[in-house]
Order: sequence, then C-alpha cells, then structure tokens
Amino acid sequence: MAAHDDLVPAGLVRYREPLPYGAAGLLDAAPYPYGRAAVDGDPLPHALAAAFAPQWYDLDNAFNPHRGYASGRCLYPVQALLDDGDRWWLVEPDRHALGDLGVPGTARRLALTGRYTRIPRGYRWFRGSLVNAETGIALRHLAVVLGRFGIAADVRLPEAGSLDLLAGLGLRPTAEWSLPMILGLGGPDSHTERCDDPVLADVLRVNRLQANAGPPAPLGSGLPAGADPGLQRRSWAEVLWERNSGRMPRGLYGFSGRLRRLPAAAADDAARWLAVPPPDGVLRQVFDLFRFTVVLQDVDGYPDGVHRIGPDGTLEPVRLARGVAAELEKHYGYPLTGHNGCDVRHASMLWFLSVRPRELFARSGPTGWTAAQYAAGWAIHGLSLSATAFDLFARPVRAFGENPSRPLLGLGDDEMIALAAVVGTAKQPSGLLLDIRL
Repeated sequence: MAAHDDLVPAGLVRYREPLPYGAAGLLDAAPYPYGRAAVDGDPLPHALAAAFAPQWYDLDNAFNPHRGYASGRCLYPVQALLDDGDRWWLVEPDRHALGDLGVPGTARRLALTGRYTRIPRGYRWFRGSLVNAETGIALRHLAVVLGRFGIAADVRLPEAGSLDLLAGLGLRPTAEWSLPMILGLGGPDSHTERCDDPVLADVLRVNRLQANAGPPAPLGSGLPAGADPGLQRRSWAEVLWERNSGRMPRGLYGFSGRLRRLPAAAADDAARWLAVPPPDGVLRQVFDLFRFTVVLQDVDGYPDGVHRIGPDGTLEPVRLARGVAAELEKHYGYPLTGHNGCDVRHASMLWFLSVRPRELFARSGPTGWTAAQYAAGWAIHGLSLSATAFDLFARPVRAFGENPSRPLLGLGDDEMIALAAVVGTAKQPSGLLLDIRL
C-alpha cells in the first residue's frame, strides 16, 4: 500500500517511529456505543492509530484505502500533526507511523490542517468546502475516538496568527494549507502568502477571515445520550470497519442501494446523533442556526415524506408525500449512467443540513461561513456512525441542486443546503475487502 507522500512537502520528515499495533483489538473489547478501551500506559498513540489509520481496502473500488470516516475520493486532505510537548510529529496513517519534523514542541496537542492542492484543481472553489467539512468530520471522529480511550481534549478554532505555525512546521507554501485547528490534549507576527491560482486565492481569503476569540472549549465525547446499539451487538472496532459511503461493483463509480423497511429506531437514533452540538464558542453558535430536514421512506412509525428535527429533538412532519426521494434524484448532480450508480430514489433517509447565510453572517461575521462547514462535517460524521449500527451506508454529498430542492424540502428561498447525506441499504454485496488494520 503506497503512502500518501504527496500530501506534505518532500523531505519534511527526518525519521519515523511506528505507531503501536493492536488498536483494533482494543476497540474490539469496547462495546458500541459507550464502551471504552483499556490501555496500559499512554493511550494516545493507540488513539491516533484508531482515529486515522486505514481500516480496509476495497478491491472493487477505484478509491482506496478507507479510514473510519468519510472523505471524498479517499483523498483525506486533512492532515493531523502531533506536538507531544517535546517535538512536533507528522501523523502518517498510511505508514502507521509518526514522522519527526525536527521542530521543538511546547505542549501536548494536535493540529488539524487541510491541504487544498491535495484535491484536483477542477474542484475550484469547492476545495474550500471539502476541506472545511472534512475538518469537522475529523473533529467529531477525534471526539469519539479520544473518548473511547479516556483522553480529554479541548478545541481552539483557527486564528489568522496560525500562519506562523504552518510555516514553522515546514508546511510550505502556506498558501496551499488551511489555518490549523488546535486540540489541546490533557500578538503573532504577520505572514505574507503568495498564491498564483486566483480560485485558490479566493478560498484562502475566506479561510483567513476567521477570527475566533475566547478560550479553548472542551471537545466532549461526541456521543448522544441514549444512543441506540442498533440491530446487533457490535464493538467499536466493528463499527469503524463497517462504516462506508456506499459501494459499486469494480470499475464503476457512485453508489447503489435498495429500499428496505427500517425500524423507527433508525430514524430516531440518527436524529439524536445529528443533534449533538460541537464544542462551545463559534462552532456552537453556528450549529444552533442549522435546521435538520429528512426525507423518509418505509420507516416504521413515520409516514413517507419530509420531516424535520423539532425543538424537543423529535421528528416533526413537514410535507407528507410518497416519491419525494425520486423527485430529488432528478436534481442530483451525478445521475445514473453506464459507469455511475445513483440510487437516491431508494434511500431510506435523505438528510439535509441547512442554514440561512444572512443570519449566519449577522451572528458570526465572516468567521461563520467556515465554522458552519466545520459544524456540518461534525454532524454528518455522527450520522454515519448511527447509520452503521443499523446496517446502512451514509454518503455525505453536496450535489443536490438547491433551487429545485428547496420547495421539495420545505426550505426557505434564503436557506442554503450546507451538506446532505444519502442513507440507505447497499444493493451490492460487501465485495472483496482487505482488512488492513494493524
């Protein structure tokens, strides 16, 4: 398995130390959803392996390997770096190792930063959204995994002064990287950036507008109260192994699905996971502005149609009608073709996270735009874990046409779909999966 050597500049790592083996075994002894792993000694190296190391390799999939959280085309542009208090290390999941950066450390902490140029240039401005959403996904994933290993953390959102940290760690040119989010475990100088790509320059301009003040906020566990164990008893190792975004036969893209009757608990549990707020501060402020809308089909206790999470956390009807999913499929950006699968019409649940941009900017200014994408990623990853417990795939997407989708979902003309997820039952068998956990 080739390492993602193109994610960081060549020659950045001086030498490597392997991460410990056995993280999957430790999690296998931790029942889902509240079980914890028992570790002798420092649990952090095991937690890093559990959070970021590849889980499986799909021989029928064009994009590999797969980790315990979703990433478009398995690019994983969000990079984790560890300050162990003595020195900075690059977390290298594909090598199952930590790479010494030769930079002195100051405190036990993690940094999350995304490399925009890891994503093909054809994605243009969307590279910013992809990095932001995946940062939120990774943050939720770390909350869950660190909690399983008994590690408390707090979060400091990116600040403009963080450019100096990027440069000091050797992540040059800094114009290719997002401002780092800092997770604490247990009047900066200005920095001039040069960017010759006008589209990337726009992405950077928005990213650098973040102005997050205030003290770090506790990360929390990322778990809801009363989480349902799902259709069968599982360990955390099994949940991370089974999580997926939908599969297709070898050589084909997209996803396929079949409609099956679901218990009401599947929808109720999804709502509980989605409603778990991110850490306090700007993230919590923008999260409170989100609306969570779902199209349900063949779910016990719920008529087909559009529902929304109400103030009390339960699903309330918005528009009851059959065939809404089939209508939405007409407005999905990657239709069914000879080489691409698309079974939006067969999804059991179609979740939409929406926010009003004007209200968002009034509350948090330019910072709110990026924070909203972090918060959306945080919520969607929780949904993916809940879906796995009910033998469902959850595919994060940003491909529904907004103008035709809004009236179908009962959204306002000023409401933006920040992120969505197609949740359903795979039509295809699991295929040839290689277990590459260590």
